Amino acid sequence: MYSKKLQVKNIELSTRVVLGPMAGITTLAYREFMKPFGVGLSFSEMISDCGIDYNNQRTYEYLATSNKDHPVGLQLFGFKKENTVNAISIIERKADYDILDINLGCPVTKVVKTGAGSAWLKDLDRLKEYMQAVCASSSKPVSAKIRLGWDEENINVFQVSKLLEEAGVSFLTVHCRTRSQGYSGEADYDAIAGLKETLSIPLCVSGDIFSLDKAKEALAKTKADCVMVARGAVGNPFLITQIAHYLETGESLPDPSVVQQAEWAKEFANMLIDLKGEFTAIKELRGIIPKFFSGFPGYKKVRNEIAMNTYSKERLFAVLEGVQKRERC
Repeated sequence: MYSKKLQVKNIELSTRVVLGPMAGITTLAYREFMKPFGVGLSFSEMISDCGIDYNNQRTYEYLATSNKDHPVGLQLFGFKKENTVNAISIIERKADYDILDINLGCPVTKVVKTGAGSAWLKDLDRLKEYMQAVCASSSKPVSAKIRLGWDEENINVFQVSKLLEEAGVSFLTVHCRTRSQGYSGEADYDAIAGLKETLSIPLCVSGDIFSLDKAKEALAKTKADCVMVARGAVGNPFLITQIAHYLETGESLPDPSVVQQAEWAKEFANMLIDLKGEFTAIKELRGIIPKFFSGFPGYKKVRNEIAMNTYSKERLFAVLEGVQKRERC
């Protein structure tokens, strides 16, 4: 068990469970919804440094945080140090956040082809210069998220991790896949066994954390300081609670009921609607709310109804309340 609180420089995390950044998911509403489940640190969606540099108002929306959101990291991605350094100076004036995170692991082609995300893992000389400039220009602690390497023939996670620590990074997350894997196959926790012993900064393990057992396996194999949960918590917020509670007490909590899942789904829907308005929020909720009922036998029809035929808050809540009524009968 982990008895001591984890520190990232002067920032104390209440638990050792980190909410991973996800494009289109980790909005302010989602982070606020997830925080009470036991999130020790959360990250924003990816934010383009060029979008900040070019004064794109839609990009600025990603900078929103709140009192409920802390501690929170804003995640930037970029390919040129001048752009990133300039973006940092802007967000330090405009945003209230605790950690600056640099995405060095995104495998998506449209990001990689610009030289950002996982592309950095192929150019270590330039990466060190880039990250030194980032760390020097940030008044906040800097974290980074990486992968094992570009592909199976170019796994350089140990080298990159040490480089980042030497550049000034204060917190490191490793997603245990290569860029070429994307999100396919299985995360290879064994690939970073021993990495923790080479670093003096906190190490966070990421990849395939869809259950408490997977979190336990990842931490046991890597000896990481904390675990990052991303896709595994979408529609399953109580997973965060289960992991955090286990790491503190050694006890395993039972899974929630369908009725409870529907109640949490309504809570999150209200928060996203308040943030984005009903029209935009409902479009996004059609892709998220069905996940609250994944793994429950007999709920395929409900998931399809929400995904395909829900165009208003009224209709969404009618379906969710129908679920609760059915289960209580």
